Amino acid sequence: MTASSLYNMVDSIFIGQGVGALAIAGLALTFPFMNLSAAFGAAVGVGASTFISVKLGQKDYVMARHILGNTVTLNLIIGVLFSVVSLLFLDPILYFFGASEYTLPYARDYMIIILLGNVFSHMYFGMNAVLRASGKPRLAMYATIFTVMLNTALDPLFIYTFDMGIRGAAIATILSQMVSLTWQMRLLADKRQLLHLASGTFRPVTDIVRNIIAIGLSPFSMNVCACIVVIFINRSLQIYGGDMVVGAYGIANRVAFIFVMVCMGVNQGMQPIAGYNYGAQRYDRLMLVLKLSMVAASAVTALGFVVAQFFPAPCVRLFTTDSQLIEHSVRGLRIMMAAFLIVGYQMVVTNFFQSIGKAKVSIFLSLSRQMIFLLPLIFILPPIFGVDGVWWAMPVSDTISAIVTLVMMARYVRKMKGQMK
Repeated sequence: MTASSLYNMVDSIFIGQGVGALAIAGLALTFPFMNLSAAFGAAVGVGASTFISVKLGQKDYVMARHILGNTVTLNLIIGVLFSVVSLLFLDPILYFFGASEYTLPYARDYMIIILLGNVFSHMYFGMNAVLRASGKPRLAMYATIFTVMLNTALDPLFIYTFDMGIRGAAIATILSQMVSLTWQMRLLADKRQLLHLASGTFRPVTDIVRNIIAIGLSPFSMNVCACIVVIFINRSLQIYGGDMVVGAYGIANRVAFIFVMVCMGVNQGMQPIAGYNYGAQRYDRLMLVLKLSMVAASAVTALGFVVAQFFPAPCVRLFTTDSQLIEHSVRGLRIMMAAFLIVGYQMVVTNFFQSIGKAKVSIFLSLSRQMIFLLPLIFILPPIFGVDGVWWAMPVSDTISAIVTLVMMARYVRKMKGQMK
């Protein structure tokens, strides 16, 4: 997960330093596109990997191979459709996301390349999820790390040497994913493995497709909500602050994203342990893994809080040398991560409920921060406090959702202790 966060950060750094401040703002406008693309990718990737895991556990290898074949077909269809629709309405969509006449050319140049290669991105993320599900998490991790390293090497080549600007960063991203995807497909084409690509498995089967989408609906919904929230944050920042403030949010978001992704890694490690012990009714171990995960995630977000409050300028200067953008970014980063100390435990508890089969509670806690609290605050606070109101909406919603999470978790812990007696 750390490698994934660095992967997203690399483009921002090279674009900010090599193209300019407005390019950073243009890149920030593409975040909703990325979230929306990730939503469709998660719907297929998470749904397919979970479904494959179940069938492998049942030793139904024929069905597992059919799911893999259908996963490839689904990624291909969705990747192409998403690209075609997005390219047809690219300018109106970017204007809706908060683009101005100055930032639109940068956002457009970047997204045209990304969308042309979107089918490879979809397939890359989908196959990585399948590798994890098939008992090869280390190989999936190697694919991610290799993609990061290759993207880091190609970015300066295309941006500086070939003088391609923001388009060069997009080309580097797609090429890196294509190379990794080629390696993934070679691994999955190995017929010596129980799970492999086989002829006759690529034709879509209604029941398989329905199950994949049903399982992937929860992460799809969460990513779509994240997309909606980012759209309105960008639009509000554009209205009350202008292009530079939109760019500042792009930088602040990238810094926060590193710590969020590490917490997500902790959650992914916790989930199978919590699920296993919940199923085995080992509530003592269940509570222990919850406690350890909350401590680990809180330590990560505490580090993020310290970095944001005491060392924001060095972080921001990684992305830009523009004094105005640095000033906005430092202020925004400090405010945005003002409640970051309590974000870690809230993320763990949300994923904990998901891992023990309480999906409704998990979805409510996840959406409460984004849709129930944050979105209304984005409309309420800026007319009163201006651009600071947009920034403050984020830590205020974090605080409210953390309190709600604490109440729900306290009720559940009391119930667990009653069952442990």
